[in-house]
Amino acid sequence: MKLLLDQNISYRLLDKLDATYPGSAQVRLAGMAAASDAALWQYAKENGFVIVTKDSDFHELGLVRGFPPKVIWLQCGNTSSQYILNILVNNQKAVQNFIKDTENACLELY
Repeated sequence: MKLLLDQNISYRLLDKLDATYPGSAQVRLAGMAAASDAALWQYAKENGFVIVTKDSDFHELGLVRGFPPKVIWLQCGNTSSQYILNILVNNQKAVQNFIKDTENACLELY
């Protein structure tokens, strides 16, 4: 299960996430720093990513377009990268179950 970290989440997390979420990427490193949300949505869909964001934009896209891709919406506000890393690693089982879920497009993590 690959994660696509939104622009507002540090690319520096990728090395630390690799054991838990191999093949993950960050939008700037994917060459999409200036891409629209719709373009990022399509990129994630075509490349098998789950979008991880702190913004409501992708949640709203999911309501309109359905899934894939699925969205993990981090509800932690402005916090450290270490805190975000802990959220994603400590909730790996919940993320795995969410990926298998056929009804929900968005998982909110706190």
